Amino acid sequence: MARTAEELHGAAVDLVNRGKVAAARRMLASAAEAAVDANLRARIAGTMAYALARVGEVAEAERLCADALRTPGLDAQTSAILAGQMGALAERSGRLDEAERWLARGIDGLREDRRAQANLRVNRSLINMQRRQLKAAAEDAAAATTTFHDLALPIDEAQARHNEGYIALLSGDLVTAMRQMGAARDYLATVSTVVAATCDVDRAEVLRDAGLTTEAERILARSASVFGAHRMPQSRAETEFNLARSLLMHDPMRARRVATAAARRFRALGNDAWAARADAIRFRASLSTGVGALAVRSTGARRTPSAADVEPVAAELFRHGFRSEAAALRMTHEIWSTANDPRSPTRSIRVPSTASMDVRLLSFQVRVERAAAARKDAEARRQAAAGLDALAAWQQSFGSLDLQTSVGMHGTSLIFAGLGAATRSGRPDVLFEWSERARHLSLQVMPLRPPPDPTLARELAELRQLRAADAGENWLSSPRAAKLRDSARQRQWSATGSAAIQERLTLPRLRTALDPETALVAFVYTGMIMTALVVTSEGETTLPLPGWPRVQQALPGLRADLDMAAAVRGGPMADVIRRSLEDRLATLSSALLDSTVSVAGVRRLVITAPGVLNGIPWAMLPAMRGHSFTLAPSATRWASLREGVPTMPTSAGFAVGPRVARGEEEIAEAATAWRTTRSLAGGEATVAAVTGLGSSVDVLHVAAHGRHAVDNPLFSGLELADGALFGYDIDLMPEVPQTVVLSACEVGRSSVRWGEEAIGMTRIWLHAGTRCVIAAPVVVADDIACELLGAMHVGLAVGMAPADALAAATERTGITAPFQAHGAGF
Repeated sequence: MARTAEELHGAAVDLVNRGKVAAARRMLASAAEAAVDANLRARIAGTMAYALARVGEVAEAERLCADALRTPGLDAQTSAILAGQMGALAERSGRLDEAERWLARGIDGLREDRRAQANLRVNRSLINMQRRQLKAAAEDAAAATTTFHDLALPIDEAQARHNEGYIALLSGDLVTAMRQMGAARDYLATVSTVVAATCDVDRAEVLRDAGLTTEAERILARSASVFGAHRMPQSRAETEFNLARSLLMHDPMRARRVATAAARRFRALGNDAWAARADAIRFRASLSTGVGALAVRSTGARRTPSAADVEPVAAELFRHGFRSEAAALRMTHEIWSTANDPRSPTRSIRVPSTASMDVRLLSFQVRVERAAAARKDAEARRQAAAGLDALAAWQQSFGSLDLQTSVGMHGTSLIFAGLGAATRSGRPDVLFEWSERARHLSLQVMPLRPPPDPTLARELAELRQLRAADAGENWLSSPRAAKLRDSARQRQWSATGSAAIQERLTLPRLRTALDPETALVAFVYTGMIMTALVVTSEGETTLPLPGWPRVQQALPGLRADLDMAAAVRGGPMADVIRRSLEDRLATLSSALLDSTVSVAGVRRLVITAPGVLNGIPWAMLPAMRGHSFTLAPSATRWASLREGVPTMPTSAGFAVGPRVARGEEEIAEAATAWRTTRSLAGGEATVAAVTGLGSSVDVLHVAAHGRHAVDNPLFSGLELADGALFGYDIDLMPEVPQTVVLSACEVGRSSVRWGEEAIGMTRIWLHAGTRCVIAAPVVVADDIACELLGAMHVGLAVGMAPADALAAATERTGITAPFQAHGAGF
């Protein structure tokens, strides 16, 4: 039996919503032929207009919809529906004020049709999101969600909830945004690949704002391909625009190319407003080179945009309601002009109160650059500090280590600007303050432990199985693993809510905390030069490090030399590899430590180092021989970890993972130093057993192979009997040991994030409350780990501080290895 025009229309609406536009257009054509009623024919035309807009034919869509509105005899409801459709088309073209007028007319005319009215409320919320009128947007989205729920329309409800998540993103509430978008996607992803891709584009914006740009950009590139395959140029261009926005933070060359392509697509569609948005990103990318700390790498632009290029685009953005984007473009040009011509005239640029954090911080960067150009370094530091304080207030809402670390991305330019001005001051107190600002940026929110979460534990167990089945580096990219990863992250973000900001240590308080045998060595990197600050209980000294260029030349091959030295222990190549490594270590030692250790003149050293020095095996540098040292995330965190007198350790737990050649021998040797021990090996050394053991002992020693996940450090892991113990597993432990010894490859490494920030397995243990972690940043031969760490336990068992026990074991055995203490090693 042939379907009626009403049935065909209803089926076509469903097809459009699922992203099957070509099939929908064919069905709408059939519905139009079968329709007799003028109102139905007009509604079919309105749906056809929506379908045309989805594939980029916006001008034709508007013509068709406008013609339908002029149909004689339309009833009020049909007119209201078509008015709403005109509003949606105007919004898609970036004409926000016109769109709002059409939608208001439609909403007022649909008081008796709750579903249709809710659809228009969703569209109006999108307009107010773009205009940053978030209260109004939230009211419309919430009303639509309630209506769809009452009418038992789960797909529509999920779409409205997704929009509520996007409003949370624009408000800076990344935790709520991820939770609401994640819950909506679980349902919407089943509708079609197009709907899933649409959800993913917005979710990628959350990840981008959280600093997780690698993952965000992978999602955006994939979504752009989906839209391209379905011949949806508008959606593809919008996705490319978002990709360019993300790339702007760290790869302006590629950002410019992607934004140029997006602008070209928008212009082909006749969408001038969105073309202006893409042009703004293109110009900002071209301007983000050669501007001091703002520079990331050369954009390769043939000509830097001038004020005559920038101002028309900014004016176009402002006219269409994109005021924050207009301000960001103008400020980026102002920064470039100030840095390249300090005498260029300045102008006041108004930043909307609803602007996002990155735009607000850009306003502080403008003031910093103006002050620096006028050689007012004190004012530059003051403005940079004010911007970082604003960032800290936002950070305070995140208890998660992952979020605390990654959102520091937004402060990178201000950090480097402040460090540069502090270094130029030559004042130790100023240099220490800015060293702590840089090192403490991701640490200033006090650690929060999430409550027990059985669901997270089950998801991590399944991830362990997936990782065991796929030993490749991209094991997290499979659909199921990605879903579990997202869920784990979302649960941790949500479980660890806001927390207090930890006050930074001052230089006088640090000197009080240092005993006569201990000094702080703070390495400060401005992005161009390296300086050392040496602080003792009696005073402080600033030391320029002119050998920094030699360090930069030596660092790239360091890890390869270390890995080869651990793997090749005999034969004709061993001496060649050893000499190469020794030469490289000697270069690093002379450039970084010879003068600093000499000035310190003490046995114990607390070292704070920027991310660029991540991975250096400090214990193997010649100048460190005879010294006990600890690598502290910051001086503030070192001092706080030492607060209170540590209890004398009385118990130790040991675990051996699979395929560790001398693992059982290692823990057997180490256990002889203790009166109370418990050991797990073979099939007993499961994740649950090891974390349970760690909650009941003072010292936990794990001899296991490790793997460091650069893009997802919280998925770094220790390989145990039933799979990897992830960073997330540590947060599930009710108690953590005072000292953790990781006799494992790689897990002592950290991933450098946004300049000074780093995160890795060692940082995760410290964040959870462990005082000290002994670990190595590179591969260590099993026999070296066995002998050195076994000897170290002799000192630990009699109450020696972990760093001192490690130094004593090194001296007693004569073994020089990359194991080092992290946190409060003494």
